[in-house]
Parts: sequence; C-alpha cells; structure tokens
Amino acid sequence: MSNMLFDALMDQHAGSARDCLILGDGTRISYDEIYRLSGRLANLLLAEGVSPGDRVAVQAEKSPQALALYLAAIRAGAVFLPLNTAYTPAEIAYFVEDSEPALVVCDPAREARRAEFRPQGKLLTLGADGTGSLMDAAAAYRDDHAPVARSGGDLAAILYTSGTTGRSKGAMLSHDNLLSNARTLVDAWRFSADDVLLHALPIFHTHGLFVASNVLMLAGGAMIWLPKFDAAQVVGLLPQASSMMGVPTFYTRLLDRDDFTRDLAAGIRLFTSGSAPLLAETHREFEARTGHRILERYGMTETNMSTSNPYEGERRAGTVGFPLPGVDLRIMGEDGVELPQGEIGMIEVRGSNVFQGYWRMPEKTAEELGADGWFKTGDLGLIDADGYVTIVGRGKDLIISGGFNIYPKEVELLIDEMPGVLESAVIGVPHPDFGEGVVAIVARGRGTEPDPQAIIGGLADRLAKFKQPKKVIVVDELPRNAMGKVQKAELRARHEGLFAG
Repeated sequence: MSNMLFDALMDQHAGSARDCLILGDGTRISYDEIYRLSGRLANLLLAEGVSPGDRVAVQAEKSPQALALYLAAIRAGAVFLPLNTAYTPAEIAYFVEDSEPALVVCDPAREARRAEFRPQGKLLTLGADGTGSLMDAAAAYRDDHAPVARSGGDLAAILYTSGTTGRSKGAMLSHDNLLSNARTLVDAWRFSADDVLLHALPIFHTHGLFVASNVLMLAGGAMIWLPKFDAAQVVGLLPQASSMMGVPTFYTRLLDRDDFTRDLAAGIRLFTSGSAPLLAETHREFEARTGHRILERYGMTETNMSTSNPYEGERRAGTVGFPLPGVDLRIMGEDGVELPQGEIGMIEVRGSNVFQGYWRMPEKTAEELGADGWFKTGDLGLIDADGYVTIVGRGKDLIISGGFNIYPKEVELLIDEMPGVLESAVIGVPHPDFGEGVVAIVARGRGTEPDPQAIIGGLADRLAKFKQPKKVIVVDELPRNAMGKVQKAELRARHEGLFAG
C-alpha cells in the first residue's frame, strides 16, 4: 500500500531540480530540496513519538519549512492540523484539548505563552525565517524516509471551523478528499508544470494549502511564495507569474493602485477568487482594467471546492459557476424536498471531495452529513436556467470576512458578558475590502451604558483579529419577530451601507 496523498504530490519530484518555491527575494527552492526536507522532518516526527493517525498541530507563520512540515506529517502517516496564526492562546487551548495532538509546533514568539495552551506535552517552534527548535532537531536526521502506508479513507488533515453554538468543529479530511479535489482542479483550471502561481494566501486555510499548494505540487508547477499579501510586492512580481489565486480583498487592493495595469497582467492566464463573495462591481472593474474575467468558485472547509465558473466559457459575475466534475449539487427546501430550478433553498453537495465528518462529534456529523453522502452546507442558493449556481445568503448567519469564517454566536457570547450589555447580535454587512465587515449591535442593559470602544478592546485578547467587530452600535432593543427571534436580516438591511465608500 502506498501513501496516497504524499506519493501523488511529491513522489514524482524526488531528485527534481525544478523550482517548487520562489521567494520574494528571488531565492529558489527546488522540489528535491522540499522532498528531502520533508524526509528529515518525517523522521523527526517519528522519533518524537508521532504514530500513524496521530495529530500534529501547527500554528506557525508561512514559510518553506512550514510547507515541508505539512508534507512530512502526511508522509509520516499523521493527521495535519493547521491553526490560524491569528488565534489567541485561549482559542488554541480548546483545539489542543479537543484534538489531543502528539506534537504542537508554534512560532518562537508564542512559546513564552505555552502554559496558556500547552501546559503538558511536546512543543517545538518554527519561525517564519525557517529557524526554531523544530529545524534544529531535524538537522540530525536523514533525509530519506519511506512514506508510511495510507489509503484513501485514512485521515490526512483536520481543519477546525467555528460552530453556531460557539464550539468549534474539526472537519476530518481524508487522503482521497484532498487528492481527488486537487486532481479535479488541475484539470478544470488547466494547471501544468509550466505554471507559476503567485501564492500570497495563508496556509492554515483550505484555500492556500489544499487548493493552491496541492494543485501546484500535483501539476509540478512553481509557486511564488509570499508570507502575506502586499499589493506593492504583488505588482512587482506579477510579471513572473502565470496565475494567481486570491480573495476579493486582493483584487480590490490591486485596483486601488495606478501601477496595476493591463500590461502588467498581460502574462497571467488565470485569476481566481474565493473564500468570500466577489462583488459584481469588482468583477466588472477588474475586467475593464486588465481584460481578465476573474474565475470565481465555491468551496468550504468541509468540501474543498465544489463549483467553479468555467475556464473556457462565460465566467458569470455574481455566480460561482457549475458543480465540478464528480460533485453533485442540489437545492433543498425546508421540507427536505429538492427544489426546482430558480428557487432558493439550502445547498447540499455530494462527492469524493466531501469530508468524513466532525472530529469526535458523531451527532453533529449525523445532523449535517447524511448516510447517503449529501452534506448540508448551510449556504442558501439557487441554480439558474443556464445551470449557474448563485449563493444568495447563508443559513446560521455565517459571516465571511477577508476569506475567514466567523460564526456570530462565538462573538456574541463574549460581548454579552460585558458591562452594560443586555444582549447582542453580531452580523456581517458589505465591506469593500473584506467582503463582509463584522458589526455588533448591542442592546443596553440597566445601569452602565455600553462603551463601544471598551467592548472592542475587551475582545482583543479573546478573539482572533478577523473575528472582532469593526463597529459596535448601541441600541435600546434588538428587533424580534412574533416568536421572539432576533431579526438579523432586518439588522443587515438597516446597516448595509455602513462601510460604503
């Protein structure tokens, strides 16, 4: 038995001098170098007691070594668990307690606070510059390592996604989930060994790690590996690339620059956007500036990519295209009956891309993932007369800001504890840079008047920055329907122009 995912991504590259990563300063790292580094790290993981099926939790800055660590975990038969670098120790403590990793790797700066999230157990460090105790230890190990046998159904990764009750859920992704989706995208988006992807996405997220990185490694192309998105740097490097994957914020920031021109983008064959809705206005402005129509697609942590606008054919603004090959998609009514074309309902998907369930949450898994393989995405949408899928809203009031999922309940529970707050409703409203901006509507309690700045400040060490409200609005009471339910749709409509202009 082979190691399904690692062998497909990297076996072809052993000994290859082809560029895998091109850093912002021009440094080039070959596929063979990444292959051999993953071997050393895999040997280190085994020496540290990591067994097949064990979790390896990583909260570290983006670097070539971090990518090699992901490959090493897969190579060693472990389950890779990437964690957002913006998460606070309090948030990380929950993930560590829930997943019980055999090893935790963090940025050196976070090691001083290890008692807050990893009081016992092994912890190593990895810095953005490639230094840290992990790399020091790896230097003592051989770079040859026979990949641990793993089949398609074995877990390759767990990614945590927030729950509407405030409790995060670990989405379990198998070797087949990740590999089948990468193969589909290589074909759908025409990636080859000749491609150079401008990669400015984070790699703790499905988009940056499993879509961008897996697809390019499978195709054998190179990645311009940037630690974060910087518009000036991207403009300078774009002529070296053939493709770019981004979130809507990337494109609005580029459009803000006079030096982002049609000539600059002339060598790009494909721009894709995802993780948050792309405004039709941005779509049109980008085409007018560059001549390129951005390819928008739809996916989520639990499913990887499910739909895509066509590579050849009309990329229709405001839609996410068609179901990808091998993916079934349907629109369901509240009564559990499939709706006819053009009607809005809950989007459900089925295919080899769909996850295995939620870690240690069998009841939640059964609730959202049917025995027949259909997954209830929580998104509301429709299929138009031409077959294009449009996302029209989200059930459970999910907010997507800057490409990150935010569930209001998690934020509301913390705000409701603060002085002067009777209750709160957290919503997302249109934001020109982030797709949606987080806004907290706070109802006054008795006595102390709620202080918007104190509320925002009080969340600074308790929630990741992207989850924190950009605005707090104090009101006398929240609007409710006859059943007493807070009417968030009304609040969103009332404040939809808050960030306009």
